[in-house]
Amino acid sequence: MFEADLIMDDFAAKNPPEIPAKRDALHSEQPSLVVWLYGLSGSGKTSLAVALEQRLRASGRLTFLLDGDSLRGGLNQGLGFSVEDRTENIRRAAEVAKLIVKSGAVVVCAFITPTHAMRKLARSIIGSANFFEVYAACSFAECQRRDVKGLYAQAKSGEIANFTGRDSVFEPSTTADLILDTEKEAFAVLLERLTREVINRVTPATGK
Repeated sequence: MFEADLIMDDFAAKNPPEIPAKRDALHSEQPSLVVWLYGLSGSGKTSLAVALEQRLRASGRLTFLLDGDSLRGGLNQGLGFSVEDRTENIRRAAEVAKLIVKSGAVVVCAFITPTHAMRKLARSIIGSANFFEVYAACSFAECQRRDVKGLYAQAKSGEIANFTGRDSVFEPSTTADLILDTEKEAFAVLLERLTREVINRVTPATGK
C-alpha cells in the first residue's frame, strides 16, 4: 500500500463523515418541494426564481436552482427546439429536480415549459405532493417589448427558428397552483407573494 493511502486511511479513521449527518439533522424536518416556474422568455420567471432561491437560502433552508439556460449549456446540450426536444428537455430537468428534492431541498426551477402536456409530465415525474406549479403570466407583446436577451429581435429577423409564442405554441395556464401577473404587478409584490406561498409549504406543521 502506498504511503498516501495509509495517510488517507488514518485520516478517515480519525475523521468520520459527520458533515452529511449534521446536514441531514439540520434539514430533516424541512419539507422538500420543487417550485416549477414557467412562462414565455422575458416573462420574469428566472428573475423570480433567482430572487426566491436567494431568500430561501438566506433564511437557512437547503436550496437548489435549476434553469433552462444552465441545463442547455450542459446536460441538455445538443437538444433543439422541436416539440420532441423540448419535451426531452423538460423530462431531464424534472428527473434532476426529483433526485435533488429527495435530499430535503427546495428546488427552484425556471423553464419555459410551453405546453400543458410538458407541465403534466414534470408533475408526474416529481410527484404532485412535491410539485408547486407557478405560472409567470405575461403577454407575447410585452415580453417582445422587454426583449431582455435580444431573442425576440433575433426571432423576428429569422436568426432563431421555432421561437416560443411566435413559431411554436405556448399554452397559457389557468390551472397553475399560483399565477403571477408579471405584466401588471410589481416585481417586489410578486416576489413577496411567491415567497410567502413557498414558505407556507416548506414550514413543518407544528403539533397541537
